[in-house]
Amino acid sequence: MAAVNTSSAILRRALLYVPASSPRMLSKSLGLTCDNITYDLEDSVTPVAKSSARAALREHLAGLAARPPGVSELAVRINAVSTPYALAALMALGALPQLDAVVVPKVNSASDLAFVAGVLRGLRATRNGKREREPERDQARVKLIALIESARAVMDLREICAVAASTRLDGLIFAAEDFALDLSLTRTPDLTEFLYARSAIVTAARAAGLPSTIDLVCTSFRGPEGVARLEEECRNGKSVGFNGKQCIHPSQVDTVQRMFAPSSKEAEWAVRVIIADEKAASSGRGAFTLDGSMIDAPVTGKARAMVEKARRCGLDVDRLRYKWKDQEPEEERAIRPLTPGHSERH
Repeated sequence: MAAVNTSSAILRRALLYVPASSPRMLSKSLGLTCDNITYDLEDSVTPVAKSSARAALREHLAGLAARPPGVSELAVRINAVSTPYALAALMALGALPQLDAVVVPKVNSASDLAFVAGVLRGLRATRNGKREREPERDQARVKLIALIESARAVMDLREICAVAASTRLDGLIFAAEDFALDLSLTRTPDLTEFLYARSAIVTAARAAGLPSTIDLVCTSFRGPEGVARLEEECRNGKSVGFNGKQCIHPSQVDTVQRMFAPSSKEAEWAVRVIIADEKAASSGRGAFTLDGSMIDAPVTGKARAMVEKARRCGLDVDRLRYKWKDQEPEEERAIRPLTPGHSERH
């Protein structure tokens, strides 16, 4: 399976669904600060309203001179490719230059993604009634994000991810409620019933080089209890390997984006590791110690990834580098691996 180049991967800490059938919510979405806004044509829109919602969304997107300043990516969630609504949405929206990504629900096989990518490729090839040159067409290609919602999809993850390069698949989303329905599961607070599926998704995405793995929706969002539940689910998702989460209400976005960004403590740890590693390397040392714990290649790799993400999330990494510019690696001794928040000597 060929890995996808993720050097310019976009942040998708929060993916917020906005019903395309609501003019008020379409307008309000333009003032939000959110990594990804996904205009929904699926679950939040009744069959009788599909056509009018498509038309409203087309008008909304076509009227944008530029992407809203607080939003990194504009996407649309179409309907499953097994429905006639999917093709109608792609034909109405797929050629719009304002559209960055398509969220494809109920992906059960690689052919579902191939169908969507093929329609988009044809639309972009003849945008505005004229054929575009190949470099322009490639640059304009819309990314796909696949919703994994069934047992079949989980078992076919390898095949689904194998078409990433040809379809521009850029991430996977876990749809817990549909998955629970498929397997007759009952969702519990600790989410253990989903552990296998969620682990399979993040592992398959990583193996394929996909930049985004987006976790299940938290249905609680009101009051202190709702915030606490959301924070706990974010911590759980990060521990499994997800780097983002679906949101169903704007009030969830700030919490999700904070929880899926490196904390100031984590960023400081990572900067210290990198500075010490640079100095260790200059003296010909590989592994070294910091705060009494071993630092080797896997740890420094994690630190560099964390610093890069911290920078993209708006943390002042340069200030931290200046603060810790005199950090030195320690002499090797009886040690254990170092992780953020652990500095005990052994």
